[in-house]
Order: sequence, then structure tokens, then C-alpha cells
Amino acid sequence: MSMRELVVLGTASQVPIRARNHNGYFLRWDDDVFLFDPGEGTQRQMALAGVSVTAITRLCVTHFHGDHCLGVPGIVQRLSLDNVAHEVVAHYPASGAEYFANLRRASSFYEVAQVREEPVVAEGVIATGPFGELHARRLDHRIETFGYQLREPDSRRMVPEKLAEFGITGPAVGALQREGGELLERVSEPKPGQRFAFVMDTRLCDAVYDLAEAADLLVIESTYLHADAALAEEHAHLTARQAARVARESGVRTLVLTHFSQRYDDLSLFHEEAAAEFDGEIVVATDLARVRVPRRR
Repeated sequence: MSMRELVVLGTASQVPIRARNHNGYFLRWDDDVFLFDPGEGTQRQMALAGVSVTAITRLCVTHFHGDHCLGVPGIVQRLSLDNVAHEVVAHYPASGAEYFANLRRASSFYEVAQVREEPVVAEGVIATGPFGELHARRLDHRIETFGYQLREPDSRRMVPEKLAEFGITGPAVGALQREGGELLERVSEPKPGQRFAFVMDTRLCDAVYDLAEAADLLVIESTYLHADAALAEEHAHLTARQAARVARESGVRTLVLTHFSQRYDDLSLFHEEAAAEFDGEIVVATDLARVRVPRRR
């Protein structure tokens, strides 16, 4: 049975605190697992969450500030320690290739796992597979940063009543799906593919909206509250209000706020601020939380 679920491993921004570890986001998407932005302590957080390093199939780093990448050495070495047999693909901004090389070989270990690097050199589709398409867009931060969008292709859903009307049953249904044509359109209806978007450190820009467009699940930084909007602009981050506005204007179904500044203890304020802009489902992420990708419409 397929599963699509986000496991939040950490929700802190630059400085972790007792209740918030550095970043880390484990997305299970059917048979693939995407690990986004592993910060310090990611291995331990995975152990606490009950998820396995051996399940990872893709590693996606948005940029090379420490809170988004200092967990890379432990993850890469653990893949070899556990003798992971399948290939793991690593995506990161090509401009940071030297940083990734240093992280990948930060200490001595016996490397047996297959980690294939596919640096992001330009915006657009950067990978395809059973999961669909993985897109990247350049964000507006102090160093080169990419956001990611996972996009499942649209398909069609068979309508039992219409199949019965045309007397189509058994193996003929599968044959019709393979062959297509006008009859398929008459006995089925469009089934939009699901979308997941991951937006980290950035000012508000067109790319944020492009990534969030029609996302079933949007994970987005909201480092500051609106009262500190000037700080957000200065440090190239978003506020909870801005993140919620993006969700509203982009047709997002579930909004996940994360990457909180250490200056805030009461995260309920983030929910209040976001709810004033967005009437969909809002999750103020906490470490080790699990968020299911909403079922298709």
C-alpha cells in the first residue's frame, strides 16, 4: 500500500534550541524517500522518529548554510555503514559543489554506498522517475538557494457507472487504460497528480509562488512573525503572514510552517498569524511530527 507522508525531523532556524533541532524533512512518497536539508542531529532525530536512513533514495539540499546541510556527513557515512544497496541521488546548488565535496568526505570512512551527485545548474525539471518530476526554482537568499517541487503527472480515474454503461469489465478495463482514445475519455474523469513543495530560506519572490502553485502540501519557512518583518527582509527570510499569503494565492491545500527563529517560544502565534490570511489546513511544525499528504481531490 502506497504511503505519502512528511516526517519533520527539525524545525529550528540558525540556532537550535532544546525543543527544536536543526532542519530535516523526511518525505515518504510511495517507494521513494526524499530527505530535504539535513542539519546537525538528523541521524538522531531519525532514530527518535522511527524512520530509516536505508530508505532514502534522494537527498535534496536547498543551500549551504549550516542549519540546512551539516547533517550531510553523518547521512552519507551511515548509508555506507548500513551497506545500502540502492543508489542515492544527491541534488544541491552546483555553485556549492566544493561545500558538498567537503561534507561528503568530512572524515575517514569506508565508502561502499552509491551516492550519485546531480548538482542543480539551472531551473526546471531536474529529475524524473516513478515519483513523477522533481522541479527546482532559484530563490532569493543571501547565497544561491533552490526550492523544490515534486509533481506527479495528471492521469484519469475510471468511473464505475460509465464503465457499466458501456459494458466494460475485467481485463478490458486495463486494456482500455493502456490503449487510450475517445472511449477512455467517456468512461473516466481527470485525476490531477499530487504536488509537494519545499521552500526554505528566501525573501518573497515569483519562484516562491511558482513552487507553491496547487501544492497539496507546502512546507515553507516562516522564520519570523510580521512584527519582525524588517528583520525578515534584512536576513532574506519569510514571515508567517507572507507564507500564508502564498498558500492562499497559490491554491495550497495544507500549509506546513517551519524554520522558526530562536527568539520565539510561543509557536501558537504563528498559527494565529497564518490563519488570518489562509483558511486551509495549517500545521505549525514541531520536531518529530508526521503530516500525511492530503488524499487526492
